[in-house]
Amino acid sequence: MDALEALRTRRSVRTYEERPVSKEDLETLVDCGRLAATARNAQPWEFIVVTEEDGLRGLAKLADNGKFIADAAACIGVFCEDSDYYLEDGCAATQNILVAARALGLASCWVAGDKKPYAEKVCALLGVPAGYKLVSLIALGYSSETPNPVKRPLEDVIHWQHFTGA
Repeated sequence: MDALEALRTRRSVRTYEERPVSKEDLETLVDCGRLAATARNAQPWEFIVVTEEDGLRGLAKLADNGKFIADAAACIGVFCEDSDYYLEDGCAATQNILVAARALGLASCWVAGDKKPYAEKVCALLGVPAGYKLVSLIALGYSSETPNPVKRPLEDVIHWQHFTGA
């Protein structure tokens, strides 16, 4: 699948088949995350791949809107050193992983981490040292659903030269 197709067809999926994701695919996803755009080439990220049931259940218990992580085949935690652009850099890495997952035929869902009340607990659960921020948790697996939410049409969101109203 080419990049434009992956971008156009990526959706947030919260239900997964009971089927593992290969180590090779998980490494490919992290590789795509580490190649994301980064302010001043800081590359502040670290990625923790969780595939064991206990770890997935532990993350699901902590993340308010991520209970489905317990049923995912894997979850990638995106962490960044606390710096001026950690959030932008971590979000770019997260988006790369989401699109790469789609290109590999995997389903995914971004679960927010930054500034969430459970962020410190997730860091503790995964042994993340002080000085790092949780940016996101990315649930991964093979989809057992085909979500197709309505997206706003291009003509409703594009503006030329200045904002022309909403």
